[in-house]
Amino acid sequence: MTILDVKEILGARVLSGEEWLTKEVHTACGSDMMSDVLAFVKDQAVLLTGLCNPQVIRTAEMMDIVCIVFVRDKKPDGEMIRLANEREIPLLATGHRMFSACGMLYEKGLRGGKDYERYD
Repeated sequence: MTILDVKEILGARVLSGEEWLTKEVHTACGSDMMSDVLAFVKDQAVLLTGLCNPQVIRTAEMMDIVCIVFVRDKKPDGEMIRLANEREIPLLATGHRMFSACGMLYEKGLRGGKDYERYD
């Protein structure tokens, strides 16, 4: 799947990075907690989040995230867009809530990476 596919599935708007929409996406993560993203995200993932601060861009860069989708029509500020452009990370926005957006991508075959065993 490509970032363009993600855009179309979610009916998302491109906020920046239109030139990088052909990048491949292998997994997805939905989280507003960057500590969870640091712990669980693998290479070439798309991050879905409602968190709008520069730490999202910095975390994405550290974890090789290829795209950030802001849910609930959240809008990053100019500084975030500048940071994302410097790091060649496309930014998208969708009106869907995180749960729905993740479900739509899952339904089209995008997974969250390795499933972790549950310990009771």
